[in-house]
Amino acid sequence: MQIQVDTHTHTLSSGHAYSTIIENSQAAAAKGLKMFCNTDHASLMPGAPHFWYFANQRVLPRFLNGVAVLRGVEANIVNTDGDVDLDKTVLAKLDWVIASLHEPVFKPMTAKEHTEALINTIKSGVVDAIGHPGNPNYDFDFEKVIRIAAEHNVLVEINNSSLGRSRVGSAPRCEEIAMMAKEVGARITTGSDAHFAADVGNFSSIQTLLAHVNFPQELITTQHPQTLLDFLTERGKSVAEQYQGHQW
Repeated sequence: MQIQVDTHTHTLSSGHAYSTIIENSQAAAAKGLKMFCNTDHASLMPGAPHFWYFANQRVLPRFLNGVAVLRGVEANIVNTDGDVDLDKTVLAKLDWVIASLHEPVFKPMTAKEHTEALINTIKSGVVDAIGHPGNPNYDFDFEKVIRIAAEHNVLVEINNSSLGRSRVGSAPRCEEIAMMAKEVGARITTGSDAHFAADVGNFSSIQTLLAHVNFPQELITTQHPQTLLDFLTERGKSVAEQYQGHQW
């Protein structure tokens, strides 16, 4: 299985990552990626940048070291209403928006409350994907949330870092999530969640997991850049126009 897009990467600007966007692009090129998304943590995460940082991504070129760059964010879900910590006017300017539950911002509650938060985030219409949903600190009703994600055309992320050193205990839950996505026809995205350039484009654990559950190729949006761009067009975003005519 070939994956050509990494939809979840961090730079120094996140406060606890260690590479620049140039270094990430170099790593992406070396791995043979065609596209990556710049998704630093939004403002309520300790050490994260001011919201101007996200709005000002318009200065970034559309290609770095021959790899396409999408301008994005990993926003924090802040309450059970599904609000995130970046204003809608800024979110509307971004190509790609992940929303995630993070312990420093959203104190773990009950499975019912986590389910409510995720459903309301999905229904808000401002996020393109739910980030690292396998975190065992945030149990939720897998079937209910993933069905609603499919209905609202929001992607479910399979996160390579969750299958490794981060969020210990996520791996079996990620497998359950992948199987549920397969069952209900929910599309997925794949993110390295790299906090260091060497991890950009690392999908080794994701590929093993997806092969293990025989995940349908047609539900994976990151095997080719155009597939992800087409998805974003479906969501009313115009970023595909920036790459029109490019020979991938």
